[in-house]
Amino acid sequence: MTRPHVLLSVAVSLDGYIDDGGADRFPLSNAEDFDHVDRLRAESDAILVGAETLRRDNPRLLVNSATRRADRVHSGKPEYPRKVTVTRSGDLDPNFLFWHHGGDKLVYTTDHGRETAQANLGDLATVVSLGHRVDFARLLDDLAGRGVERLMVEGGGRIHTAFLEAGLADEIRVAVAPMLIGRADAPRFLHPAQFPGGPARRFHLADVSRLGDVAVLHYFPKT
Repeated sequence: MTRPHVLLSVAVSLDGYIDDGGADRFPLSNAEDFDHVDRLRAESDAILVGAETLRRDNPRLLVNSATRRADRVHSGKPEYPRKVTVTRSGDLDPNFLFWHHGGDKLVYTTDHGRETAQANLGDLATVVSLGHRVDFARLLDDLAGRGVERLMVEGGGRIHTAFLEAGLADEIRVAVAPMLIGRADAPRFLHPAQFPGGPARRFHLADVSRLGDVAVLHYFPKT
């Protein structure tokens, strides 16, 4: 089976942060960028975020445009893309909005975390163990077996880092917001890692576009 095409999507400040580290989610993007992200979600078969993002932001992770949802149904797809999260521990709150909106939900975890996730979530989601550790290549293979051809990954930093470290990202969409966060404890786009090729490996910049005051950069890894 062919693995899903993996798109990493992130919004960052000029100094590379994805949030200000405060109690509430800090909005980096603008309305035009949010709408573009909504279009990308509608074009995806599944959307993935890490468990930390669920705990921090409590997102619904939906396609908000009724027209785009109707277009999905008209083309024979479910109204909403499948929603996916990843957790090593399985410690997930069943009251998160993520579980109570949209279509099918998948939880990828470890052998250790499977029992906890199943006990916490019941029939709210399908729980899949990836073995003794979270293996992202195996995760993509499982998604392929479920008919997922296009996966949109929306973070957070540890998840984006894991896909890039494993060489599993096909595209990166970076929305750069015109602001500075400047807090050492704020979360960044990526964590330190041994990325394939190191700093000598250059990605191909396919496009730069302007959405209001946000610049959107679209990269493909060079082959």
